[in-house]
Amino acid sequence: MSHTVVIGDDVDLTILGAQIVITSDSRYRVVGSARSIDELLATVASQQPDVVLLNEWFHGMDILTAIERLRACASGTKLVVMGALAEGMLIRDLFITGVNAYLYKSDDLKDCLINALDTVLRDRPYLSPTANAEYLVALHTLQPDGHLDTEARLVLNLLAQGIHAAQIARELGITLRRVYWVRQKLRQRFGARTNEHLIHRAAAEGFTCLQE
Repeated sequence: MSHTVVIGDDVDLTILGAQIVITSDSRYRVVGSARSIDELLATVASQQPDVVLLNEWFHGMDILTAIERLRACASGTKLVVMGALAEGMLIRDLFITGVNAYLYKSDDLKDCLINALDTVLRDRPYLSPTANAEYLVALHTLQPDGHLDTEARLVLNLLAQGIHAAQIARELGITLRRVYWVRQKLRQRFGARTNEHLIHRAAAEGFTCLQE
């Protein structure tokens, strides 16, 4: 019996390349692909695959929020993220949120991808070589309370959109004082002194996206 995989990426060439690698092993079968987070959620909900392979960023949604939504619609599915960033802080938060494997795109994915699928289906985590090295380095420097929860990510993404603190408070239904407190925690987390510095640091590490 083959294991089923759904691929999520907004680049057709990436989907095609991943599909070629996966289907070269007769144990795996790709049962769907998606180019947006809404399409991916719908496909996963209908197919309930064994594994979802997805890009680290979909337009309009950060990867941690995407993982939370995937976990809500398919709690037993293994989640493998494939990204262009090898940031230990982001990888740590991804695993806390429910990711089972992280593949750095510059590693040899022809070998790593099948190894990742094999490993997560044995209920073990997997990191490609570069991602593993960066993750181990980060473990020695990360603060134990540095995980970005849902509230922190919402505030961060609204700040990245140029929304002021008072409007953030109204949109999230929290006090202005709470927004300032979360913002200060975010600055400490990313070693930033200003909002602009915070947003650039968070974007560089894959936690949000700079607005064009």
